[in-house]
Amino acid sequence: MRRHLALAALALALFSCSKPEASKLQLALNWKPEPEFGGIFEAERLDAFTKRDLSIERTGGPGAPIVQMVAAGQVRFGIAGADEVVLARDRGSDVVAVFATYQTSPVGLMTHAARGIDSLAALLASPGTLAVEPGSPYVKFLEKRYGFGALRVVPYGFSISPFLADPAMSQQVFVTSEPISARRAGADPRVFLVAESGYDPYTAVVITQGEAVRSSREEIARFVAALREGWLGYLADPAPANAAMAKLNAEMDAEAFALAAAEQKPLIEVEGRGVGRMTPERWGKLASQLQELGLIKTAQPAESYFASFD
Repeated sequence: MRRHLALAALALALFSCSKPEASKLQLALNWKPEPEFGGIFEAERLDAFTKRDLSIERTGGPGAPIVQMVAAGQVRFGIAGADEVVLARDRGSDVVAVFATYQTSPVGLMTHAARGIDSLAALLASPGTLAVEPGSPYVKFLEKRYGFGALRVVPYGFSISPFLADPAMSQQVFVTSEPISARRAGADPRVFLVAESGYDPYTAVVITQGEAVRSSREEIARFVAALREGWLGYLADPAPANAAMAKLNAEMDAEAFALAAAEQKPLIEVEGRGVGRMTPERWGKLASQLQELGLIKTAQPAESYFASFD
C-alpha cells in the first residue's frame, strides 16, 4: 500500500520524543490531505472540536510511524489500519481504536478491463504481473486462500506507470486513488476489493493509548463525537472540506477530490452500521485471521482492540 512500512524507521527520526502540549491534542495523519481524512477537515470547519472544548493539531504525513508515535505518547491520536492495531498489541503496545472511518476496506487489486477477468479469484489465477506491498497481511491472506498461480509478483512502486504500459499488469490500490488516476490517464481499470476475499479490516481507524481511554474517557468521547459530526457533514457535502484539503495537497485537483469522495462514500456509510462504529465480531475475526497467518502469537479478546463511545 501507499503507506509503506519501509519508510517507518526513517520517518521516526523526524519526530521528537517529547509529549504534546497539554493544551493541544495532536492527531497524526498517515498520508497527505485527501478525502479519506475529509471528516477531520470538515469537523475543523464546523468547529466541532472547539465547541466541545478540544484543541486539535494535525501532524504526521506519508511514512509517519503512527502506531509507534501513539504508543510512545508523542501524539494523542493517530490514523492506522485495524490490522496494525492487532499486530501492535501482540507485540506489547497498548494502543486501541476509537473510530473506524472505512466500514469496508478500500484496498483492492486493479487490472485492465480488456482482460475479461470477472472476480478476484480469477485475477489471482491468471498469468501476468501483480505489484503489491510484500509482507502485507492482506497479501499473505490472498496467497494462502487463492495462491498466486502463474502470476509474477513484484513490489509495488508507488506509481501507475507500469500498469498503464503493460496490458497484463495488475496492482494494489486504494479505490479512492489509483483507479481514478488510471481512468483519467485513459485506461479502463477493473477493480476488485480485497474485502471480497473475506479479509476486511476496518481502515483509517483513529487510535490512541489504552491508558488514555481509561484515564480520559470523557475527553475522548467528545473527540469521537466531533469526528462523527465532521464525517456526517462531509458525507452530506464534501466540497467545502475538499477545498480546504486542496490548499494543502497540490497533487490533487478539484475533480480528483470530488471523484474520490464519491467513490469512498459507500465504504464509509454502510447501511446498518453507524458512521465510525465498530463491533467485537469484526475485531475478533480479524485477530483470528492474523493468528492463522502466523502474524500474531495469540488473539486477544476482541474488546481489547477498540473502545466504544456510543
